[in-house]
Amino acid sequence: MTTSTRGARRTPAVLVLEDGRIFRGRAYGAVGATFGEAVFSTGMTGYQETLTDPSYHRQVVVMTAPHVGNTGINDEDMESKKIWVSGYVVRDPARVPSNWRSTRTLDEELAAQGVVGISGIDTRALTRHLRERGAMRVGIFSGNALPDEGTMLAEVRQAPEMSGADLSAEVATTEAYVVPAMGDKKFTVAAVDLGIKGMTPHRMAERGIEVHVLPATATVEDVYAVEPDGVFFSNGPGDPSTADHPVSVMQGVLERGTPLFGICFGNQILGRALGFGTFKLKYGHRGINQPVQDRTTGKVEVTAHNHGFAVDAPLDQVSDTPYGRAEVSHVCLNDNVVEGLQLLDRPAFSVQYHPEAAAGPHDAAYLFDRFVNLMEGQRA
Repeated sequence: MTTSTRGARRTPAVLVLEDGRIFRGRAYGAVGATFGEAVFSTGMTGYQETLTDPSYHRQVVVMTAPHVGNTGINDEDMESKKIWVSGYVVRDPARVPSNWRSTRTLDEELAAQGVVGISGIDTRALTRHLRERGAMRVGIFSGNALPDEGTMLAEVRQAPEMSGADLSAEVATTEAYVVPAMGDKKFTVAAVDLGIKGMTPHRMAERGIEVHVLPATATVEDVYAVEPDGVFFSNGPGDPSTADHPVSVMQGVLERGTPLFGICFGNQILGRALGFGTFKLKYGHRGINQPVQDRTTGKVEVTAHNHGFAVDAPLDQVSDTPYGRAEVSHVCLNDNVVEGLQLLDRPAFSVQYHPEAAAGPHDAAYLFDRFVNLMEGQRA
């Protein structure tokens, strides 16, 4: 789908949406062709964490901030070992990065990893188009991969859609590994990797938790083989309606009553495990400035999001489930989308957003403490 040749900034590039709209600009990163779902992120900082978030697998990310690449790339801020976005769209890339930790430019990193991008287009117009029409398939073409418009549009429309995509196993670890606790070890957590970000086990390790990160294919027996005090289900890409195996594993955890915490995809998995449905949002939530209310405290938090699907659960009533009563614990104040669930009769909760957010904000970091409290209560 892509070629890893290094592209010059003057190389023409074209972005083609599946509804036929076309934007023309210049190659940014690798030169070639790439396809994915066009989505936009409203974060003004943290582009390195965005690029390396496995949840963006098979998505072409449009940055709404006009200036991108200002702080270059370093080796400390990666959320995983590689860039996962399938394409990158920016308006005005930095010509020279300026940061004491920078070791290379963003353009160089994209080219080195074969990520095809485009710059110099009106990203505000593109974002408005996606808000009005919804997230859709897109292609970026540059260099020798620049055919006529009809051919490009046909190739975009042949690309797979995000609805129905089962992707977590494509980004998760294939071998279990351990992130040791910092300081004295207090608890052991089995973390099911559906596309986990590196900062997540780090946040738990800071609280004295030894984290056993398990593949997405892990069974209930694999989870309990590590003798966990708690079980965690991570973020990840794809359509939660396809995630039958993680749902089954989570139901096994709920049956045993082990403290459980889920983030993002993990929230959708909990929703399905409880019997709720999921649905695709028109254009999703992506960025680091989303207002969410914690209904258990009334507090409003500014939070980091990256999700295109949501749980379909009643906002204003307690629901009966096979595992006891459940309620919506958090809600997005922009559009009333479910942003969190909790069980009232068992120690389990989840949120749709990212309390571990390395690039900020950090308003929701208390959720890891809430998880610790559940494990302390269970031990007592």
